[in-house]
Amino acid sequence: MQMKIQFNRNYFIGFLIILIAEIIIASFLSDGFIRFTFGDFLVVMLVYCFVKSFINLKPTTAAISVLIFTFVVDFFQLFNFIELLNLQNNHIAKLILGSTFQIGDLIAYTLGVFTIIIIESKIKSS
Repeated sequence: MQMKIQFNRNYFIGFLIILIAEIIIASFLSDGFIRFTFGDFLVVMLVYCFVKSFINLKPTTAAISVLIFTFVVDFFQLFNFIELLNLQNNHIAKLILGSTFQIGDLIAYTLGVFTIIIIESKIKSS
């Protein structure tokens, strides 16, 4: 796997757009499908665009790496990792690391990564 540090403006713009969408979702919705499931779907795209903003990886490599990363973070929730770090009262830490493990999150992450791979393959073939 060859990794090259290189700034990519298009992915960074994508990152910023998704970040703004995630902030709006987190700020104005306290529950429901959009807040939890769609937010998790978008978060893999957010992380993917952030990674691709600075590291020139093949899309599939970057997407699978992001999926593994998000799965690891989610599985940390099974073991109350946020409490082990004594951050259970920190709102930002709870937003970033989450506080409850749910299989639905893993499904949303996986669907987000499949969407990334489909979009990247469409871009490459055009």
